[in-house]
Amino acid sequence: MAAPTTKAILGRKIGMTQIFTENGEMVPVTVIRGGPCLVLNVRTKEKDGYDAIQLGFERCKESKLNKPQLGIFKKLGLPPFRIIKEVRVKNPLDYTKGQEIRVDIFQEGEFVDITGKSKGHGFTGHIKRWNFSRGRMSHGSKFHRRRASIGAGGVQHVMKGQKMAGRWGNETITVQNLKIVKVDKEKDLILVKGAVPGPTGNLLIIRKAVKKLNA
Repeated sequence: MAAPTTKAILGRKIGMTQIFTENGEMVPVTVIRGGPCLVLNVRTKEKDGYDAIQLGFERCKESKLNKPQLGIFKKLGLPPFRIIKEVRVKNPLDYTKGQEIRVDIFQEGEFVDITGKSKGHGFTGHIKRWNFSRGRMSHGSKFHRRRASIGAGGVQHVMKGQKMAGRWGNETITVQNLKIVKVDKEKDLILVKGAVPGPTGNLLIIRKAVKKLNA
């Protein structure tokens, strides 16, 4: 089968380290355990209204799933997986049901987009959340860590889009154009230059970069 035009795989963030190139240059990298993933379903625009593939990641025992989840895999006739994710692709027919996807679909030097949940910091004030400046801390200031105006004169409601206190982090973020430094096929590892979203152990979606035509 020909190589798919849209490459995608699920993975887990292991952590960050550094490696040295042949020229002695130090490169900060993130280590990701990618796959192996199994194609559970192929979604097409003609049949389902959109183009995507459904991937299963991290094999598990049947006892770890409830009956509805287990019924999905029994209907498909495939082994159970802990995680099921759908990834949009341009040509889903490049994949077949039951196909295994490993890290060797990517090559060193390619660029990828990585999507994951950012670290959650809980409820924070406007200074920490939006990097606002505080007022004077001198006596009598009455404006130490208070927020400034939240609306124009005559407006009887808070205008939309105001940067205020609230939950910080725990959002889906995509980091684009990360270069693959090394691919370890035996250990199912991908090393990418730079940082990726989330803490250690975070679930990631690794796709071929959409803005790098020569990747």
